[in-house]
Amino acid sequence: MSFQAYINNIKLKTGKTPEEFKKLAEAKGFLKEGSLVETVKAAEITNWLKEDFELGHGHAMAIFAAFKGKTA
Repeated sequence: MSFQAYINNIKLKTGKTPEEFKKLAEAKGFLKEGSLVETVKAAEITNWLKEDFELGHGHAMAIFAAFKGKTA
């Protein structure tokens, strides 16, 4: 599955775009001014996405990749 397919499926499931997830992650303290906080581990973010949005691991990692700057 391509990165864009993951993003499309996430939008269908949650109604949220990567930008919307970034805003939520900022509110949780995972991002600061749009960048990942150095001390935050990928597992913290993926666990949050799995628990709060019922995303699978691959989909959660796609959002994490978007946080790191991946766009396509």
